[in-house]
Amino acid sequence: MTDLTATFFLLLVLITLLASGIWVAIALTLTGALGMLLLSSAPIGPILATTLWGHSHSWSLAALPMFILMGEVLLRSRLSDDIFNGLAPWVSKLPGRLLHVNIFGCALFAAVSGSSAATAATIGRMSVPELTQRKYPNSLIIGTLAGSATLGLLIPPSIILIVYGMATEQSIARLFIAGVLPGLMLVCLFAGYVATRACLSPESIPSDRSHFTFRQKLSASRRLIPILLLIGGVIGSIYLGIASPTDAAAVGVVFSIVLAGFNRNLNWQMLKDSLLGATQTSCMIALILAGAAFLSVSMGFTGIPRNLATWIGSFNLSTFELLAALTVFFIVLGCFLDGISVVVLTTSIVMPLIEASGIDPLWFGIYLVIVVEMSQITPPVGFNLFVIQGLTGMNILSIARSALPFFMLLLLAVVLVTVFPEIVTFLPELMTRN
Repeated sequence: MTDLTATFFLLLVLITLLASGIWVAIALTLTGALGMLLLSSAPIGPILATTLWGHSHSWSLAALPMFILMGEVLLRSRLSDDIFNGLAPWVSKLPGRLLHVNIFGCALFAAVSGSSAATAATIGRMSVPELTQRKYPNSLIIGTLAGSATLGLLIPPSIILIVYGMATEQSIARLFIAGVLPGLMLVCLFAGYVATRACLSPESIPSDRSHFTFRQKLSASRRLIPILLLIGGVIGSIYLGIASPTDAAAVGVVFSIVLAGFNRNLNWQMLKDSLLGATQTSCMIALILAGAAFLSVSMGFTGIPRNLATWIGSFNLSTFELLAALTVFFIVLGCFLDGISVVVLTTSIVMPLIEASGIDPLWFGIYLVIVVEMSQITPPVGFNLFVIQGLTGMNILSIARSALPFFMLLLLAVVLVTVFPEIVTFLPELMTRN
């Protein structure tokens, strides 16, 4: 069996297993075992045992449940009210007015949750009824929420960046710092699009006669101070080298519980629900990571990734051509799988290609997350679309149509970080020099 035939056969097996409804982690493990059985004489049992053990007790992996728990606690607090009321006075005079609350609010919550779905649910629960009541265009309400919620995957602390770091043995702290400037760039792109739409058709944006003095704006912003301190404490401690991502995550959990108590949302039921939600999500991701680790090791024994990299290298594709092909591949794959599954499924195959092409794995991680963000707003398996459908009851295709301009902005972001890789690499290099 040739490597190309074996690859397509194993891919068909994996797709069949996933389509049958079997757990992703089990599908990955079975596919890896079948590959070793067909193409290698290595002992499957001992390799499976050592791989699962070796990838389940990493100290870096401890940051994952901590950041998830922090997001779960904040999800159940009154954080969305604080964000909306704190931002509204500052954006009321911008072109597009309160639509910017969706964008900046999602950016703020993304910086303390690490989850795209949680960002969409938390901000949308407050902003959608409020903006609908004020008669803002429905397409822009839904579009800004769906597009901006994807920032939860990129702006640190990002759960998917932790997964990528674990799967590729990259520094999670450097990945976090690398995601800051691209995240801010996306915020500017989204806000610029809304402002442009508002300037082109000002009649579509309801008038706002409210006036806030500078003192009133500052007074309203007091609600944002605890959130900004939490963001600054978590990200700043990592950037300054004071704490590792795991240490910063633990401190973030404590601060989030204090913040929930300050907002009078803290009770035993809330803590119980937060712990249960964090445990379920963490176990799911850890199981997927374990299955992906075994698939990666098994592929190494078969030699398929190395030989595929050599085969694709024979086409003499330029770096831009390779990235263009990978972008299409990831977008199509993201139409059927969630973002974490896309990352863990592809790293064992794609990373040899990336390394052979001389592409920085750190830069590639941010590129990959931006492309995966696009899959969050593409049917049929766009997680953000399902969350917003649950909030609004709208048809999922209508939601996807509203999110299409933001899909194109994410595609523009991919082009920008490809042409100007310094957007990704500047802060990590500055962090290393310091």
